Amino acid sequence: MRATAKANTNIALIKYWGKRDEQLFLPMNSNLSITLDQFSTTTTVHIHTDRKEDVFLLNGQQEGAEETRKISRFLDIIRKQTGGQWAATVDSINHVPTAAGFASSASGFAALAAAATKAVGLELSEPQLSVLARQGSGSACRSIYGGFVEWKKGERKDGLDSHAVPILEQNEWDLSILSVLVESKRKKVLSREGMKRTVETSPFYTGWLEAVEKDMQLAKEAIFQRDFERLGMVLESNAMKMHATTLGANPPFMYWQSATFDVMEQVQELRMQGIQAYFTIDAGPNVKVLCEPHNEEKVCQVLKSLPTVQDVFICHPGNGVSYL
Repeated sequence: MRATAKANTNIALIKYWGKRDEQLFLPMNSNLSITLDQFSTTTTVHIHTDRKEDVFLLNGQQEGAEETRKISRFLDIIRKQTGGQWAATVDSINHVPTAAGFASSASGFAALAAAATKAVGLELSEPQLSVLARQGSGSACRSIYGGFVEWKKGERKDGLDSHAVPILEQNEWDLSILSVLVESKRKKVLSREGMKRTVETSPFYTGWLEAVEKDMQLAKEAIFQRDFERLGMVLESNAMKMHATTLGANPPFMYWQSATFDVMEQVQELRMQGIQAYFTIDAGPNVKVLCEPHNEEKVCQVLKSLPTVQDVFICHPGNGVSYL
């Protein structure tokens, strides 16, 4: 009883910011992402019916009790569905540079959901697999699919209608996504804490919820029409609005650093020179810059020339979860 699955990470174009249910990872708003082709997690799950304790290996090293508990809590969901008594050895290899500013939790829990269900013989549809992955890490539900993906927030309290759906395959529109590394230190306010504080205390949060639905519609229209300028304008605006909510939280906080502003200003300067490039920023200081493939080399060169930029990683749209 063993299976191996691979999942790619993703970046949000229209942000997921705030939960309506902390336990089930149900989002306050629907959101939209691109699955990437360069950064992934490969996970092998071995099922043991003669053991009671799970074991978690990450990049060949056995993880401690805290990290293993997170994996066990997720496997408990599958154990409940199968009704069986078993333990697992979870062996994960992250092909995600932790310094690149990409969260590996999305690819990690997507790969774990796929491998574990396959290993125990639990046949799930892709929407069901997305629902399962979401309960490990919200953004993991989007990594089940490739290309451009929408995570529908759903309305049900049990979360069964809160899952990802594909809206455009990875080979239908090629874009370049440049991950610009400006800082590799652990952020002071983790995403989960930042979301919770913002939802509970920021007076700007209601404005975010009103605006994000319109942003979703505009972004989807731009994707269907392959209109890069329209997509770039809305994703950049959406990121700025998300980060504005953190300034109104109590106490207020900010994920950006001075180097973040350097990259933002450089991207705006590129547009003044006639090169279409747009930035988006998740809950951290690093910046993702989108451009069209014919501008990729130029944009990368300019960003790498900034003294405060440590590195630039180039990605394109990637595929969904696969079994090895």
